[in-house]
Amino acid sequence: MKTLIVRCLMSAALLLNTGSDLEAQRRRGGQRQVPNYVENIPYNGDYSFTFARISFQPRVDMFGNPGDLKWDHDYPRAELNFAQILMATTMVRPYLGGSNIIAVGDPELYRYPVAYMSEPGFLTLTDEEAENLRNYIIKGGFLIFDDFAANQWRNFAEKTRALLPDAQLIRLDASHEIFDAFFRIESLEYQHPYYGLQSEFWGVYEDNDPSKRLLLVANYNNDIGEYWEFSGTGFLPIDLSNEAYKLGVNYLIYSMTH
Repeated sequence: MKTLIVRCLMSAALLLNTGSDLEAQRRRGGQRQVPNYVENIPYNGDYSFTFARISFQPRVDMFGNPGDLKWDHDYPRAELNFAQILMATTMVRPYLGGSNIIAVGDPELYRYPVAYMSEPGFLTLTDEEAENLRNYIIKGGFLIFDDFAANQWRNFAEKTRALLPDAQLIRLDASHEIFDAFFRIESLEYQHPYYGLQSEFWGVYEDNDPSKRLLLVANYNNDIGEYWEFSGTGFLPIDLSNEAYKLGVNYLIYSMTH
C-alpha cells in the first residue's frame, strides 16, 4: 500500500500546480457564499463521485483573525490527492479536478451523498443554514467533520444540537461497520498530527438508534485532511497518511451504501 499511495501521489502532483493557483487566491472571495475564484463543475454522469466541501461563516478565532476562512484548510490539495487514492483503490469514478464548494445554506448540497467540513470548531449557523443542513441529512446525506481539537469540541457540540436538537453524540469504536466498509481498520489509536492529542471518533445515529444509519462522523482531535494534503511531500509519515486515506475511503463507501 505504501508504494501504491506514493505512485498515486506522484500522478496527483501534476494537478497541484493548478490547485496552487486557486490556493493563492483563496482569500479573495466571500465567506458565506462560494468564493468567486471557484468554478464548481455541474453534475456530470461521467463521474460517480465529486468531492463536496462545505463553506461557512467562521466565528472569529482566539487571535481575532477574521481573515482565516477555516473551512478551506488543506484546500485544494487534500481533495486532489484523495480523489487519486479513491480512483486507484476502489471502483468509484471520482472527479479528479478538485472539489465543489457548497455554501452551508445552499440546497445544491442535496446533490451530493457525502460532504466534508473542515474546522467545525469555528462553525456558525443561521436558522436557515441549520435547516438546510438538517434537511440534507434527513434526505440521506452524510457529513464528515474534520480538523478540530481540544476545546473546539464545545462549539461543534453546540452546533450539532442546533442542527439535530434531539441527537445524541455517541463515541464510536473500531467495531462499527464504518471502519470495515472497505478497509478493515483494526484500531483507532490515532493522534492529532501536531498536538499529540488522542483522537476520538463520534457519530449520530438516525433516531439515536445504533441499529440504524449513521448520519455523520466527527474526527475529533484529528485532521485527516492535513494528512491528505501533505501525503505526497514527505512532511508527514506515509504510514499515518495511509491510515487517514483508509478512514476517508471507508467514510465514502459507507455513505454511498447506507
